[in-house]
Amino acid sequence: MTSPARPRRICFLYIAQTHQILHSLPIAVELARNWPGFEVHLAATSQDHLDYIEQALDRLGGAPVHLRLLGPRWLRAVRWGDASTPPKALMLLANLATFAGFDAVVTPERTTALIRRMGVRRPRLIYTQHGAGDRGGPFEPRLRLFDLVMAAGPKQRDRMVESGLVAPENCAMVGYPKFDIVEALAPTPVRPFADDRPIVLYNPHFDPRLSSWPRWGPQVLDSLARDGRYNVIFAPHVRLFDPASTADLAAVEPFRDHPRIHIDRGGASAIDMTWTRVSDLYLGDVSSQIYEFLRTPRPAAFLNTHGVAWAGDESYRHWRYGPVIDRIDGLADAVAGAFATHAAYLAEQRAGFAESFDLQAVSSSRRAADAIAARLETA
Repeated sequence: MTSPARPRRICFLYIAQTHQILHSLPIAVELARNWPGFEVHLAATSQDHLDYIEQALDRLGGAPVHLRLLGPRWLRAVRWGDASTPPKALMLLANLATFAGFDAVVTPERTTALIRRMGVRRPRLIYTQHGAGDRGGPFEPRLRLFDLVMAAGPKQRDRMVESGLVAPENCAMVGYPKFDIVEALAPTPVRPFADDRPIVLYNPHFDPRLSSWPRWGPQVLDSLARDGRYNVIFAPHVRLFDPASTADLAAVEPFRDHPRIHIDRGGASAIDMTWTRVSDLYLGDVSSQIYEFLRTPRPAAFLNTHGVAWAGDESYRHWRYGPVIDRIDGLADAVAGAFATHAAYLAEQRAGFAESFDLQAVSSSRRAADAIAARLETA
């Protein structure tokens, strides 16, 4: 009598900030529910991350998955400042034997590619991405270390393949799994203000070489607060305040109790698309969240604090979706102009969204799960 084949063991790994969880969790749920030949493990380096995952799974109706808190315990307690997670490379090094026991390790970030350089060969390495933006930074040599790289749409796929970083047969265009679950996680997003003023979402990036925050950030908040025409949700990329510098904390303190400014430095609403869904205008620089905002096309404006010659640069493709503001003076009027001229940018927004997300009748999560299953079946 032939013994049954053992299940394929897959580790969905979370070693970075919480915002990355929603980019692969829907795939894990799809695999666990619909592929009986797979044993799905969700492994994190922080108990807070596992708590968030459990809450999300509950809202999604559950799934037969195994939750695992990676150790050692002393390393989980190590933090740089008030960072939400322990050092990624050290946690990878400490758990090499664990990873070697899986058939695949699925991750939304690229640091995990280090386990190849640390000698772990057995598991297939699968990269889901954690956004669909335009910046050139994510298109880098570590992509070559993955056995399967997912793309949200033709924009990502073509850039990775044409650059030679990912072979065509190792790239799966699957759409955007995060879109599959946001309504379940936050079914009725609530505006955090008592009145109906238009809401401006200010979403600066964390990288000081690209972000509007270091040069203009507090002035942006002050200018819009003083003007009085708008409510403002300040929800930067979560890494801007993870860890948080003393200077950045001091910069937002004057606005903490302002009736027209809501500050979210990385809570659940900042990562589950609550704020991108309730806001009326996006104000930012280079964050990929502009594309999540444009799931429903609306006005946008961009802050060129570094004097970038951006026209024709594909890393700034999204700056064609609204006015680019080169001066902090008159910011509130520039925002009003972005509202007034939105119709002129609507076609460009729709085209950019279509290039970024290949959404089909079959859910993105299912397509991603199928791609993982196919890769493991041919391994």
